[in-house]
Amino acid sequence: MTIVHVVEPFAAGVAVFVKYLTETMPDDLHIIIHGERKDVMPAREVKKMFSGSNVRFIKWHSAQRSIDPFKDFLASIELYKILKRLKSKNLADSVHLHSAKSGLLGRGACRMLNVKNVFYTPNGAPFLSGKTTFSKYFYRQVEKFGNSLGGKVVCCSLSELNAYLGIGIEATYINNGIAIENKIPANDVHTRKQRFRIITTGRIIAQKNPSLFNTIANYFNEFDQFEFIWAGDGEERNKLTAKNITVTGWVTQEDIKKLVTESDIYLSTALYEGLSFGVLEALTLHKPILLSQCIGNMDAVKNGINGDLFKTETDAIVKILQYHNNRDMLRVMGEFSKSICEAEFNVKNNFSNYRELYSNTINITPTKKWAFA
Repeated sequence: MTIVHVVEPFAAGVAVFVKYLTETMPDDLHIIIHGERKDVMPAREVKKMFSGSNVRFIKWHSAQRSIDPFKDFLASIELYKILKRLKSKNLADSVHLHSAKSGLLGRGACRMLNVKNVFYTPNGAPFLSGKTTFSKYFYRQVEKFGNSLGGKVVCCSLSELNAYLGIGIEATYINNGIAIENKIPANDVHTRKQRFRIITTGRIIAQKNPSLFNTIANYFNEFDQFEFIWAGDGEERNKLTAKNITVTGWVTQEDIKKLVTESDIYLSTALYEGLSFGVLEALTLHKPILLSQCIGNMDAVKNGINGDLFKTETDAIVKILQYHNNRDMLRVMGEFSKSICEAEFNVKNNFSNYRELYSNTINITPTKKWAFA
């Protein structure tokens, strides 16, 4: 089988998502039509993540992040020509579109080419990003229009599925997954004699709400025993002004893993998620997680068992103080994190469903319910 992946944000979590798909289906050919976000990571560096011989890359030159009718029209034409060429060579058994821009333009191109086996994974529902009533309404209408063009929406978490069902779009879901670490991390926090470390990872962008992360950290500015780390970089780095925050910039995956391993808790202040690979990485590394109560985050937490959800900055501050004053419970919570990850978010179990979906041998019919509470 040949699976065509269309990826405009060829970086960060979406690139990890596609990488896991190619590794989970090593006997299938994966053709990745990709854009590039040089401000996050050049495409040549992202390609180094893909070690399998079953992967081919096609550059989508005119794809770009921002909404621009003229540039988006050019991107649509280019994508149409690429898919038409692949279809003529019988190299498009299934087309998987990743994230909002690819989802909209890709479904339009597939509709014109009469490609039937089309799937769209939002990896973070775009209609949750609106800052005003009008922008939220606009993004919802764009998603509904894209859905009218065909294809099947496959969300990456249960709460993201509920968001789509809530606006009247039929969808299903397959949980994101991660490769499970089989050994207890070396040099973990319990062998350190350092400050209480709170960490987050990923791009510093509005969706991740760095202003809230800064506000929480700023409360602890006068307490020398606390430190905050943001492992990553991004356009809103200037929002992280508290003196006790260290911003690492872009570092290797191994360096990130080491930083998370040596931290006490993982904190997410995101406004919404699909299902964050940073959070899943923290789970498999035995970390308690403290996450904002939002779509995508609520799927990973069992309150009081492997961490907590919070609604306000005060809630988060109180929880951090509780964790600091009861550090013996962090190891137990970390063990529950690993157990939950093994049960719910093992990539080998979850992503095998995609091949069955591509080959139309699986039919997931979800019922509306809520994630962990």
